[in-house]
Amino acid sequence: MPENSVNVIISGAGPNGLMLACELALAGVHPMVLEKLDEPSAEPKANGLVGQVIRLLDMRGLYHEFGGAPGVPRALPGYGFSGIPMSFAQLRENPMYMLLLPQPKLVRLLEKRALELGAEIRWGHELTELVQHDGGVTVSVTGPDGDYEIDTTFLIGADGGKSVVRKHAGIDFPGSTFEGSTTRMAHVSLPDELRTADGGVEIPGFGRLPFGHNRLERGGFVFAELEPGRPIVATIEFDTDPVPEEVPMTVVELRDSLRRVLGVDVPIQPPHGPGPHALRRITGQNTRQAERYRDGAVFLVGDAAHVHSAMGGPGLNLGLQDAANLGWKLAAHVNGWAPTGLLDTYQSERYPVGERVMMHSLSQLALMAPGPQVTAMRKLFTELLEIPSTTAHIANLLAGSDVHYDIGDPHPLAGYLVPELSIEIEGRAARVADLLHGARPVLLVLADDTGFAELAEPWRDRVDTVVATSPDAPADALLIRPDGHIAWAASTAGQPDADRLMSALTRWFGAPMTS
Repeated sequence: MPENSVNVIISGAGPNGLMLACELALAGVHPMVLEKLDEPSAEPKANGLVGQVIRLLDMRGLYHEFGGAPGVPRALPGYGFSGIPMSFAQLRENPMYMLLLPQPKLVRLLEKRALELGAEIRWGHELTELVQHDGGVTVSVTGPDGDYEIDTTFLIGADGGKSVVRKHAGIDFPGSTFEGSTTRMAHVSLPDELRTADGGVEIPGFGRLPFGHNRLERGGFVFAELEPGRPIVATIEFDTDPVPEEVPMTVVELRDSLRRVLGVDVPIQPPHGPGPHALRRITGQNTRQAERYRDGAVFLVGDAAHVHSAMGGPGLNLGLQDAANLGWKLAAHVNGWAPTGLLDTYQSERYPVGERVMMHSLSQLALMAPGPQVTAMRKLFTELLEIPSTTAHIANLLAGSDVHYDIGDPHPLAGYLVPELSIEIEGRAARVADLLHGARPVLLVLADDTGFAELAEPWRDRVDTVVATSPDAPADALLIRPDGHIAWAASTAGQPDADRLMSALTRWFGAPMTS
């Protein structure tokens, strides 16, 4: 390409932008990442990752590297829906995984990986304008040495809820704002005798409050000590007068809010240690989704495409899987083998997932509101969540394991994330996640004499074929996309299955090699 052009530019070096950079680089496309900050932000935001994104990290070989416990990722014994506890003890398949990982550390880890894979990251370079044309996009950038322009085939907005890319592309951001709510949160110090053995807190004059979200008649209270000696305390108040944005948040303000919510004084003090510490006030709650995730050569991922309540921790689960879905499709186009319409499937597949996350995050926010009618609704939800089938439904909803793409294949597994699977390859034990470290498509053949491996031979330049055995094989063969979703599956080895395989290979991975 010309010296002043690049195949892909990503605006925003947060977790989603950097994850996309890694996905592209794995496929041989080395993007340029523009970030207006001079260095990665140390501001505490998300405290970890929840849901099927843990399996995605495992598929890239990152779960243990990012601090996951040895062995296969283990699901949580329980979770909460708007602070209503759920036990997963009776679930046959538990989809809820968690990895406690502060967002600043996640960004540093992804930055290191992106650089190792060959991405270029320009800190202190802010995208200010963009113009689309037949050849792609020309972007204007302000950097430490002045302004410049650069051309790109594709531009990705990963620049947050106030996305400059989205605004300049003319993409509307409809939705709603939950007015009258104020959330205050901070790292604090508090006396050791207030902590309970199960991770909660005992408030003098009020009583015990468990770990996590607690809904009370005068608001919400959150307590979470995710790092030893660094508890996070938060309140949620409704129908209060907003504090002007220019007024700085303080621990005293949080203490006053605690008194209003709990009716007693809570002896919190500023946190110990060097920080950085969380100290934040959020007035109102936006729930918005971009009208479309694509406009010509411009795409949106993460908060640039959708914003919602953080309750339940869905943000990184949603955004990082946006990146995994889009990355291999962009790379296929740049590498010259993308079938017609492949890039359009980013919108058709990920937009409904964003809608679903907004639905359940708004539901949880509504269940935190004060009032006897909400109290009654929470009692009903508590009863419903004791029914195993209901618990399974909510667990799959929160984890994102119910996500199903319209793959165009009738097999029951097609469209879903590939299940956790132990396999044996030439006498060597492995897992299906091991096959996806390179973010390449995989045809996994699990039965003898199917002939499927030979059929995939003309796609060997872009699809890896693995012949293995498994004691719990869910099908005779699986065609797995780089994002872990199943593009085709067969439970027999008949001619219809072979025809469907050829169709799936062409639909998702382009025309076969001619020689």
